[in-house]
Amino acid sequence: MKASTNFAFLREHDVELVRLGTLAERSYHNDPVACLFRLRVFGEFLAKLVAARVGLYEDTEESQVQLLNRLRDRGIIHGQIDRLFHELRKTGNRAVHDSVGDRRTALNILKYAQQLGIWYHRTFGNAKDFKLSEYCEPIPSEETERQLKSALVNERLARTQSEQLAAEAEKALQEAMHRLAEMQAIVAQNSTVNLEKTIKTAIAKSQKAEEKVELDEPATRLLIDEQLREVGWEADSEELIYGKGTRPMRGKNLAIAEYPTQTGAADYALFVGMQLVGIIEAKRQRKDVSGAIDQAQRYARSIKANCDDFQLTNGAPWGEIKPFQVPFVFATNGRPYHAQIDTKSGIWFRDVRRATNQRRAIAGWYSPEGLIDLLDQDFDRAHEQLAQEEFNYGFDMRAYQIKAIAAIESALQEDRRSLLLAMATGTGKTKTCIALIYRLLKTKRFRRILFLVDRTSLGHQAIAAFKETKMELLQVFTDIYEVKELKDATCDRETKVHVATVQSFVRRLMYPSDSVPSPNVDDYDCVIIDECHRGYLLDRELSTVELEFRDFEDYVSKYRRVVEYFDAVRIGITATPALHTSEIFGEPIFQYTYAEAVIDKFLVDYESPHLIQTELAQSGIVWEKGAEIEAIDPRTGKRDLSRTADEVKVEIKDFNKKVITPAFNRVVCEYLAEQIDPVLAEKTLIFCATDDHADLVVQLLKEALIAKYGEVEDEAVQKITGASDRPLQLILKYKNEQLPNIAVTVDLLTTGIDMPKICNIVFLRRVN
Repeated sequence: MKASTNFAFLREHDVELVRLGTLAERSYHNDPVACLFRLRVFGEFLAKLVAARVGLYEDTEESQVQLLNRLRDRGIIHGQIDRLFHELRKTGNRAVHDSVGDRRTALNILKYAQQLGIWYHRTFGNAKDFKLSEYCEPIPSEETERQLKSALVNERLARTQSEQLAAEAEKALQEAMHRLAEMQAIVAQNSTVNLEKTIKTAIAKSQKAEEKVELDEPATRLLIDEQLREVGWEADSEELIYGKGTRPMRGKNLAIAEYPTQTGAADYALFVGMQLVGIIEAKRQRKDVSGAIDQAQRYARSIKANCDDFQLTNGAPWGEIKPFQVPFVFATNGRPYHAQIDTKSGIWFRDVRRATNQRRAIAGWYSPEGLIDLLDQDFDRAHEQLAQEEFNYGFDMRAYQIKAIAAIESALQEDRRSLLLAMATGTGKTKTCIALIYRLLKTKRFRRILFLVDRTSLGHQAIAAFKETKMELLQVFTDIYEVKELKDATCDRETKVHVATVQSFVRRLMYPSDSVPSPNVDDYDCVIIDECHRGYLLDRELSTVELEFRDFEDYVSKYRRVVEYFDAVRIGITATPALHTSEIFGEPIFQYTYAEAVIDKFLVDYESPHLIQTELAQSGIVWEKGAEIEAIDPRTGKRDLSRTADEVKVEIKDFNKKVITPAFNRVVCEYLAEQIDPVLAEKTLIFCATDDHADLVVQLLKEALIAKYGEVEDEAVQKITGASDRPLQLILKYKNEQLPNIAVTVDLLTTGIDMPKICNIVFLRRVN
């Protein structure tokens, strides 16, 4: 079988890639559905090959989605490469399950497959400057049909290929998979350090290669069409064209291609029913996107306003000099947004109804409903009403809380989109937020607000506050506005507030299923993030609810992905701004410190801390060279003896996190027993480094208390972590009942928990 000239360069990596690409081309003219199916297999094998090259291949039943997510999370694939892999997967799935596929789609997916191959060759083939002429469309011939009938095709399982050919194709693929396993074994022989170095090198090469990916205009348009369809537009830039007779229709949301204006044809015109709401300028890959907004604006000014085909939206035209007939303009080149090449990537958007509105990059397309909702908003009128709105609510607001809200509203009037509010723990941040949210919804400054928390317990606490806080006419907040709770994955048009966890949105945005699409960028126009600092992650291991993140940097990366995904104003609320917090939200626009609250008599001062000094803490832990150490593999729980190659010294900051030190913890617990009476009403909260450490402290503290007081109820000391049985009920019990009065935790009670009865706080881990 003669190899395709479009894929022959991949022979040096694996002949299976060449075979799959060639077979896909041979069925392009006669059977586009089979072509798309084969390209799906091409993508699956290429992804496995990538994983094997960096030591991440797993010979399991892992799905393509799971593998692509793993590679993306490690930074091996990202941006456009990630998108192209998924396009091969999704179009292939539609071909297999629904027999959907045409030659136009097949041709463009062939181009995507070739670009993925070029990216792979540049990344792993020492060919960073490799170039290939534009994709050559396969030429039909009698030879093509003859070879199609005799080709070794692995994917013809549900079609008319003979069992013998299918078996031979399966054998070829199994041999290729065996080569993957051998490659993985070779890479895995490296130490962990070398493996991480291999991954970092691959990441750097992959990113540079991804920046060079180039698609022609038809292939780019196919990507844009698919993106528009995903959010509710009917889009097909080769069929839904003005020149072919496509016109706006009542009840349809159409993206009509090549729509005429007095100064040229707009690439797409967006119609909701008969209303023209948007213009899109689509550029080829690597073209400047931000500047293309100017061209879209030209079309928005020169659209034929007197045409009977459509209606101008209410309020048109906007502006006195060269007025706009269309309210919203977009520009894109099909690439996902990258901050490093911001003007040449992403979707750029501008609301042209106000001269001061700036163009900005957004993470996805607006849906038809989102644009209609945006049309209904009048920001100038909303700020006029905010200026007149009083603070006569069903609870007494303190002067600093009113100042905090006024500072936010003033910043909103200046069109600032990232705001940070810093208020000390215990000064009523939640009540302040509820009053702020009520005012912003009442004046219609925002239509829907996402209230994000970083753990379920804080979410339940916030929801309870919404249900209990009286606003006006003795009505609580939830009597006036609908609030979606943690169990609700999605919102609807009537929802005004949605309380959710960061983790739930990480899963929805970064790990969506084909049956449940990702949220739209217009689902919320304001995101309020409670306890947004996250700084304390640096001083302990990841908790149970955070194990989906590799480390703190991975958490911050995904956290930012959620916070910055929606085209919304972002308001961060914290008591302790961290560096990355200011990078996301800017410096605080209002700050009310702990010292100020103590002086104003809203908070009480604390006593000087007791520093517990032990001999072990002062000396550290030292093993001489050649000493035997009993080590535990945390993944398997197995114990083994190993000898130290060099002297090993563990400082106190690593106690309880890297080593188990019963003697040290026993001495500390005996000291605590001298200071804490387990029968008093006051509560004590102890922070440990890990869940295993918390178990050890619970046991040793109970023993110390029994030795001191004779007998102690078993429930007096209790572990409350994400690994506990029903942790949310334990938190409520700790807050509202007499026992437990000593809680040992790692992650759940670090911040934002409202418990005035806590008297003693003990840190058995390093604190930054």
